[in-house]
Amino acid sequence: MGAFRMEKIIIGCDHGGFELKEAVKKFLKEGYEDITPELDKEDDYPDIALEVANKVAGTNALGIIICGTGIGVSITANKVKGIRAALCHNEFTAQMAREHNNANVLCMGGRVLEEAEALKIVKKFLETKFSTEERHNRRVKKMDEL
Repeated sequence: MGAFRMEKIIIGCDHGGFELKEAVKKFLKEGYEDITPELDKEDDYPDIALEVANKVAGTNALGIIICGTGIGVSITANKVKGIRAALCHNEFTAQMAREHNNANVLCMGGRVLEEAEALKIVKKFLETKFSTEERHNRRVKKMDEL
């Protein structure tokens, strides 16, 4: 994985995303920081999403957050200034999130995705670069100004 990127990857999950997060870590091999606390059924995905988002905001790092559906962590992460979190369900949405929206946090659902598909999504997200087309820069700037 190291050939895809130089930025650090901050990864975290709640109990609903634990198994998938472990598979993602195995796939990445290196270059990540796992901020996941000791898990129990009472953990709260907003806490994990907020910690990942705060570590990514204002840096060149990227984040990967996994909960049961990916919905809660994406809503939470997007509340942090400088975060563009994208809930991705396939390679196309991962590519578009990076290429058109300059997403810096990938959100996925551990109860929604099969492991093989999730790893394809991670790979596509990490290997895709933000487009240099002016229209995409203009749009991302508008989002960031909200």
